[in-house]
Amino acid sequence: MSETGNDHGRDLFLVVRNAEEQYSIWPEGREVPDGWTAIGDPRPKDECLSHIAEVWTDMRPASLRRSMAQASVTPGTR
Repeated sequence: MSETGNDHGRDLFLVVRNAEEQYSIWPEGREVPDGWTAIGDPRPKDECLSHIAEVWTDMRPASLRRSMAQASVTPGTR
Protein backbone atom coordinates (compact mmCIF):
# COMPACT_ATOMS: atom_id res chain seq x y z
CA MET A 1 0.00 0.00 0.00
CA SER A 2 1.31 3.46 -0.83
CA GLU A 3 1.81 6.20 1.72
CA THR A 4 -1.42 7.86 0.61
CA GLY A 5 -3.48 4.72 1.08
CA ASN A 6 -3.88 3.90 -2.61
CA ASP A 7 -2.66 0.39 -3.24
CA HIS A 8 -2.92 0.81 -7.03
CA GLY A 9 0.04 3.21 -7.31
CA ARG A 10 -1.97 5.65 -9.42
CA ASP A 11 -1.49 8.70 -7.23
CA LEU A 12 0.04 11.65 -9.03
CA PHE A 13 2.59 14.04 -7.60
CA LEU A 14 4.22 17.32 -8.49
CA VAL A 15 7.93 17.97 -8.42
CA VAL A 16 8.43 21.07 -6.29
CA ARG A 17 11.48 23.28 -5.78
CA ASN A 18 12.25 25.97 -3.23
CA ALA A 19 14.36 29.13 -3.41
CA GLU A 20 17.43 27.15 -2.31
CA GLU A 21 16.95 24.92 -5.39
CA GLN A 22 16.10 21.92 -3.24
CA TYR A 23 13.57 19.46 -4.64
CA SER A 24 10.78 17.34 -3.26
CA ILE A 25 7.49 15.83 -4.36
CA TRP A 26 4.01 16.94 -3.38
CA PRO A 27 0.67 15.16 -3.84
CA GLU A 28 -1.43 16.49 -6.72
CA GLY A 29 -4.52 18.31 -5.55
CA ARG A 30 -2.96 19.68 -2.38
CA GLU A 31 -1.90 23.31 -2.19
CA VAL A 32 1.82 23.67 -2.70
CA PRO A 33 3.34 25.11 0.51
CA ASP A 34 4.62 28.67 0.63
CA GLY A 35 8.18 28.92 -0.57
CA TRP A 36 7.84 26.01 -3.02
CA THR A 37 7.05 26.10 -6.75
CA ALA A 38 5.61 23.26 -8.82
CA ILE A 39 7.86 22.20 -11.71
CA GLY A 40 6.07 20.53 -14.61
CA ASP A 41 2.86 18.54 -14.73
CA PRO A 42 1.58 15.95 -12.25
CA ARG A 43 3.01 12.47 -12.81
CA PRO A 44 3.47 9.17 -11.00
CA LYS A 45 5.75 9.16 -7.97
CA ASP A 46 8.48 7.11 -9.62
CA GLU A 47 8.68 9.54 -12.56
CA CYS A 48 8.92 12.49 -10.17
CA LEU A 49 11.72 10.83 -8.24
CA SER A 50 13.56 9.94 -11.45
CA HIS A 51 13.32 13.55 -12.63
CA ILE A 52 14.66 14.83 -9.31
CA ALA A 53 17.57 12.36 -9.45
CA GLU A 54 18.41 13.66 -12.92
CA VAL A 55 18.27 17.40 -12.20
CA TRP A 56 19.31 17.68 -8.54
CA THR A 57 22.94 16.69 -8.82
CA ASP A 58 24.33 19.04 -6.17
CA MET A 59 22.54 18.68 -2.85
CA ARG A 60 24.05 21.82 -1.36
CA PRO A 61 21.57 24.70 -0.93
CA ALA A 62 21.93 27.38 -3.61
CA SER A 63 23.04 29.99 -1.04
CA LEU A 64 25.91 27.73 0.07
CA ARG A 65 26.99 27.10 -3.52
CA ARG A 66 27.01 30.84 -4.21
CA SER A 67 28.91 31.57 -1.01
CA MET A 68 31.53 28.93 -1.77
CA ALA A 69 31.90 30.18 -5.34
CA GLN A 70 32.35 33.75 -4.10
CA ALA A 71 34.95 32.65 -1.55
CA SER A 72 36.94 30.82 -4.20
CA VAL A 73 37.29 33.96 -6.35
CA THR A 74 37.85 36.48 -3.56
CA PRO A 75 41.61 36.93 -2.86
CA GLY A 76 42.70 36.34 0.70
CA THR A 77 39.66 34.32 1.80
CA ARG A 78 39.42 30.70 2.85
